[in-house]
Amino acid sequence: MASIKVILWEKKKTENEHPIVIRITKDRKSTYLYTGQYVAPKYWDETERRVKSTHPNATILNQLILKKLAEANGQLLESEIKEDYESISTIKRKITGKKKTDFFIVADQYLDNLLKSEKYRQYNTQKNRIKKFKTFVGKQDLAFREISVALLRKFETYLLHEDKKAPRTVVNYLMVIRTVYNRAISDSQASKDLYPFGKGKIQIKFPQSEKIGLSIDEVKLLENSNELSPPQQHAVNLWLLSFYFAGIRFGDLLLLKWDDFKDERLYYRMNKNQKYDSLKIPEKAKAIMGFYSQFSNKNNLVFPDLGETNLNDKKALLSRTQSVNRNINRTLQRVADNLKINKKLSMHIARHTFGNISGDRIPIQMLQKLYRHSSVTTTINYQANFMKKEADTALDKVINF
Repeated sequence: MASIKVILWEKKKTENEHPIVIRITKDRKSTYLYTGQYVAPKYWDETERRVKSTHPNATILNQLILKKLAEANGQLLESEIKEDYESISTIKRKITGKKKTDFFIVADQYLDNLLKSEKYRQYNTQKNRIKKFKTFVGKQDLAFREISVALLRKFETYLLHEDKKAPRTVVNYLMVIRTVYNRAISDSQASKDLYPFGKGKIQIKFPQSEKIGLSIDEVKLLENSNELSPPQQHAVNLWLLSFYFAGIRFGDLLLLKWDDFKDERLYYRMNKNQKYDSLKIPEKAKAIMGFYSQFSNKNNLVFPDLGETNLNDKKALLSRTQSVNRNINRTLQRVADNLKINKKLSMHIARHTFGNISGDRIPIQMLQKLYRHSSVTTTINYQANFMKKEADTALDKVINF
């Protein structure tokens, strides 16, 4: 005899919400049907197995739960009266097979979760990628069974040759499609049978990107540059400080507060992966920071670029940071042109420059610490762009005869 029950899943799907699922148990084995809806534990009535009336959408959510229960119960009853035995996995397939889930509906749920988690940068990027995929397929509805290897190959070709996207960018488009597909499978809204990713199908492989940093002489040109306008000098100061602190990312740089500097060291947490670390304050950095100590702002930030931005408003903070980054990069390129630096100069190049100059000089484990990478593999892959000494020596051994 099978049993059915609505539960609030223990594992969180977002920062504060848990998925509402239907648990089916037969022969002491359980399987779960995801409703696609999420609520915070404070809104869940554990006794009644329903959403509390204090939730703004309680009526609609409870109606949905009743509908899902009715569908599951109906299939269970059919299974019980049949003479042939049906396993719990077969019952689940029949229940989930009754509905045709649309890719773009699941994609909207995925984007909504990013918004709820205040991941605004990721939300904006992924929203645009999904929108382009929808434009490419040319229709509003797309069943998961329609997302074939052939369709994804055509999309890949379109991005590369018609939309002129870089290979690394194309991989990002395929990744978001895979993410939404995996979410649908996890929530029992799509089957693994026609999954278009994996060996022999669409494989996600990151092409090695070209990373070129400045040389020591080019950094010295920036350090010794004079007759710069105030905006140009400020842009160069930010670039140099990023370089001096082992390529600290621009968003983290702008958020540095005077309180982060203690006992001749910088203490900060990197926003990208939340890794916490500290670095000594190089003498070159002290000279630049001394200039900014004369200014003040309500947030006690070292640099004035975020101005009166509300740091607790992540959406506004992201928008302002991106705007400042664009302006600083444009200014840096003008400086590079004036100094005859024949390379693209941007804030991110400060990180590449640190890698280029460190080259083969620093043990990979120490570079991992300086870069604040979570995995040493990431550091090895990153630094491979700049470790040329052994390859150059090997080349000389062959051709210098």
